[in-house]
Amino acid sequence: MTAIGADSAASHHSYKKVAVAACFGTFLEWYDFLTFATLAVIFGPLFFPSSDPATGLLASLATFGVGMVVRPIGAAIFGSIGDRIGRRPVFMITITLMGIATVCVGFLPTYAQIGIGAPILLVFLRLLQGLSAGGEIGGSAVYLTEHAGNSSRGFKTSFLQLMGPLGILVSTLQIALLQSWLSPNEFLSWGWRVPFWISIILLIVAFKVRMALEETPIFLQLSQSDTQPKTPLRDNFRDPETRKRMFLLFFCISAGGAVLFFCVQVYTSIFLKTAVKLPPQLVDQLSVYATLALLPLTIFAGWLSDKIGRKPVVVTGLILGATLILPAFHLLQEISQTTTYSASFTFATAGILIGLSAILALVVGPQTALLAELFPAKTRNSAATLPHNLAAGWIGGLLPLIVTWLNQHWESTVAGLWYPTIFLASGAIVAMIYLPETKNLNIAK
Repeated sequence: MTAIGADSAASHHSYKKVAVAACFGTFLEWYDFLTFATLAVIFGPLFFPSSDPATGLLASLATFGVGMVVRPIGAAIFGSIGDRIGRRPVFMITITLMGIATVCVGFLPTYAQIGIGAPILLVFLRLLQGLSAGGEIGGSAVYLTEHAGNSSRGFKTSFLQLMGPLGILVSTLQIALLQSWLSPNEFLSWGWRVPFWISIILLIVAFKVRMALEETPIFLQLSQSDTQPKTPLRDNFRDPETRKRMFLLFFCISAGGAVLFFCVQVYTSIFLKTAVKLPPQLVDQLSVYATLALLPLTIFAGWLSDKIGRKPVVVTGLILGATLILPAFHLLQEISQTTTYSASFTFATAGILIGLSAILALVVGPQTALLAELFPAKTRNSAATLPHNLAAGWIGGLLPLIVTWLNQHWESTVAGLWYPTIFLASGAIVAMIYLPETKNLNIAK
């Protein structure tokens, strides 16, 4: 009895170590990736000077978009490597690539210093960031899930989903503090570089922690057999069942989560600042409340999926998203038109945003476990990372642009939200019919 308890305690301690290392590395990836987005307005005049400020901003946003577009390429490359030589080596490569690219951004000369070379170098470094994120985000889910074992996987792996919101939160707060401490000229001159310089410290810590990690027991078992594929990605597309599950992951789980993430975490801020015209400081405050609420809600959703199943939790999130996204944004607009910016207004608006966060949590809470559970061990890394990053990069990443364009086309502040509504409704229907239940699956096979 004592020996069993000791083994259990040792296993628990080992998993905590793995989870901390995996999560910290993924947090660094998100921090680096999203800091670029937060500073897009600053990069416009520094790297893309133009007589028209809007043109410079669009060029800067396009550079951010390049990182999203190449994420599936990084997923295809590093996903296949992870199936052939191991999950851990890919972990080390992606964290190093992201860290070096991000630190280099902090030392880049501007357009005023070296001319056209500045934006070219910036785009190149953004490409490296995108490739790295494609290998890390998805691959880390497989690594963590394979260490989690066959019990309580939803709860154990849900913590990884907190890294995106935390990356947004830390990046936003850090830049806000710098802008409050420095004058506008100081921030434009050198202050914007500080978040990228801080990545040096984060990279050293993340690399040191990951160096101590071991390969997953499932991959070690595969490496001792003759079942390792030489062309895992090609094998995935040749197998009808794997191909079907890759589509389900792409269309229902990853795209559904990405659409909700960008609606709740990204577009709400844009909507409140532009359409509703709330003061930016108030919007930032409300966004912090919603993000903080998302953290425990995500863990709860992961735990709930262990109790009642992944499928009912995810499908419920998709249905609620399709049903409530449009009414929630209508309500946000109505409240702002009929209420002054009082404590009751802040409470009501924060309540709506927290409600949207709860819907997002239902889809992303079980997502880490599902990424691994849907596929056989020998081709899991490549099968999971490609559709996940394709959905996050192309469906989620382009959502704010598509919604804004549709709003302008229909001359409405909310018409564009029919796009995520229809997408989520379609995903819910497909998931109800075809998504298998995986919570009790033995993932070693």
